[in-house]
Amino acid sequence: MKVVHVVEALEGGVYTYFKDLSWFFGSEEIRKTVDTTILYSGHRNGVNPAKVQAEFSPNVKLIHIEMVREIAPFQDLKSLYKLRKQLQEIDPDIVHLHSSKAGVLGRIAVFALFKKRKVFYTPHGYSFLRTDISKATQNLYFTIEKSFQQVFGGTTIACGDTEFEIAKTIGPSKLNRNGVDIVAIRLYFQPHQNEKLTIGILGRITAARNPELFNEIAFRFPNFNFIWIGDGELGHLITAPNIQITGWILDQKTVLTTLNTIDIYLQTSIWEGLPIAVLEAMVLEKPVVATNIVGNKDVVLPNKTGFLFDDINELDAYFETLKNPENRMIFGEKAFKRCQELFDKNLNFKQLLTLYQE
Repeated sequence: MKVVHVVEALEGGVYTYFKDLSWFFGSEEIRKTVDTTILYSGHRNGVNPAKVQAEFSPNVKLIHIEMVREIAPFQDLKSLYKLRKQLQEIDPDIVHLHSSKAGVLGRIAVFALFKKRKVFYTPHGYSFLRTDISKATQNLYFTIEKSFQQVFGGTTIACGDTEFEIAKTIGPSKLNRNGVDIVAIRLYFQPHQNEKLTIGILGRITAARNPELFNEIAFRFPNFNFIWIGDGELGHLITAPNIQITGWILDQKTVLTTLNTIDIYLQTSIWEGLPIAVLEAMVLEKPVVATNIVGNKDVVLPNKTGFLFDDINELDAYFETLKNPENRMIFGEKAFKRCQELFDKNLNFKQLLTLYQE
């Protein structure tokens, strides 16, 4: 069975997801029956073809195709031509599209082959849920998602429970949750308490992570330390004196070692699919305080593994609870257990393989 994955936004959590996917489907056992190719677009924040080749399984074929996130007719036509050409050469049995742009271009490319293929699509966070765009653009993106499903068909594989509920209103859907490499991440777990409470986030400083809110929270709690593990184009919005920005850390070992040093993980995002960074923090037994949005609320169990908030004023009570080291330990242990039960990448990739074989 030949499976081709097409992904436009190979960075952040999606990068981690695909790196793990490459090693699972590139394993000796799986590759006996499944031949895997990943068509991807890179050149983002240190994510380039050389890095991908170095970190992904050598048993998975990697092909770089330029794609852009926003609607860009000339570039999109070029990407579509190259994508169709690659699919024609590979002649896959299954095409699995990831992210909205790949979902659009990939469906057209498959249709242009004039030969039926089984098509799956994972949004990793529907584009029409973005809040950094106008209502008109949101409606446009929803119309595109709905119409492409109706015209070209295929099955949506949602990466989280709420995304699954939304997907079912659009067309045929399955649930396959994101997962992380629990065994590998646990190598970096060490019980850790800071003298001054340290609250952190991991990821690119971009609109989706809402750095303005993170900055506002840091100003509200001047007696706590805050750390942003990463960097990004909106770094200038981070102005609170008690926030440290690490800059880009391309070495995953250093990322996880740094993540282990925080006391509380704070996810301020305004839209998500199902956040990999939150799962990584939970495996390291960090209680999570997160915005009450799609994705975050599929991971965090309020009053058990952390807290969800709609308003910054709620954080006074939540941080007061989590100032207690014993409470953080109890929340963290429950967070780790929840990852073991629902977000183990090996279990979830096995489920994905079963969906391919149906």
